Amino acid sequence: MRLVEVALAERSYPIYIGQNIWREIPRLWAERLKPGKVLLVSDETVFPLYGRRMVDSLQQAGFAVKSAVVPAGEGSKTLAKADQLYSAAILAGLERRDLLVALGGGVVGDLAGFVAATYLRGVNFAQVPTTLLAQVDSSVGGKTAVNHSLGKNLIGAFYQPKLVWVELDTLVTLPQREYLAGAAEVIKYGVILSEALLNLLAARWQDFLAKEPELLTAVVGDCCALKAAVVAADEREAGLRAILNFGHTLGHALEAATAYGHYLHGEAVLAGMAMAVKLALGKGILSSEDSARLLEVFGRVGLVAPPPALPAADVLAALNRDKKREAGKTVFILPEAIGRVRAFDDLAAEAVRQVLDCYLSGGTAGDLLRLTD
Repeated sequence: MRLVEVALAERSYPIYIGQNIWREIPRLWAERLKPGKVLLVSDETVFPLYGRRMVDSLQQAGFAVKSAVVPAGEGSKTLAKADQLYSAAILAGLERRDLLVALGGGVVGDLAGFVAATYLRGVNFAQVPTTLLAQVDSSVGGKTAVNHSLGKNLIGAFYQPKLVWVELDTLVTLPQREYLAGAAEVIKYGVILSEALLNLLAARWQDFLAKEPELLTAVVGDCCALKAAVVAADEREAGLRAILNFGHTLGHALEAATAYGHYLHGEAVLAGMAMAVKLALGKGILSSEDSARLLEVFGRVGLVAPPPALPAADVLAALNRDKKREAGKTVFILPEAIGRVRAFDDLAAEAVRQVLDCYLSGGTAGDLLRLTD
């Protein structure tokens, strides 16, 4: 088992990462958390697979467990579903020192975290991410949110968990599409912070696809450690943490413009990263060699085609509602080299429109690279 610590003074917490570590839950959770009532939140896909095992483990640790299950998918990240979970927490008798546990992917983690942050002005919270994307990214750092029809994650709070439990065995049942969507977030960490991680992924891509246990532990652990360091330095995204938004500016706009029904989150982020690379190339801050390397790695995952006839105007309208806008300007995170990125708020609207039009017309990663300004 690998242990990564998120260092946030009195809000510090551990991330446990390993294969078949279910059996350690009773001992370690009882050590870290005072046994009491638990509301276990999961979805209709994950709960039948792992819910019973999680309930049994928590009961062995001395917790009294009630469960609440929501439909799978981005459609559950709403205030209406949050209200249903508030009701479940009230009926379960959850008090401020009790525990809410998220068992599932990023949607469940974001939704349950938002409920934990706001129910009784904050109850204890733990993450048990079951998708690659949630394991390497969304479960770490304390961002919680629900969506609004006009934008993604517009309603939320910073609220850190008490622990994160990354059971890599859950990836065995993860559909390939979900796994590749998570791979996009792994690649993101290589682009923004670690050329070594990107090189490892490129060199052992087939082992990564095969979910080779030792490699998977190393990759997931490295991503968590990289994010933990950023969060420790900038918990509330006042500066450095903004680099984690690489690919998310246009990615979130694509998700919102398609009513969260076409893309998995990682798929939209990958498209956003590819367009960000092209924007960096056009701005003259990224070499053609690094651009080609990055787009080749993106191509291994594969860009998801946009829905037919998605208007660029819809995406640009969503872009203008991005929660990360500052002084009326859209902020883009662009790579200057592999392992180094920077924020820009001065991109020409025509440059953004051009790369977006290329993607929406069916452009591949290679087309984005060949596109002339």
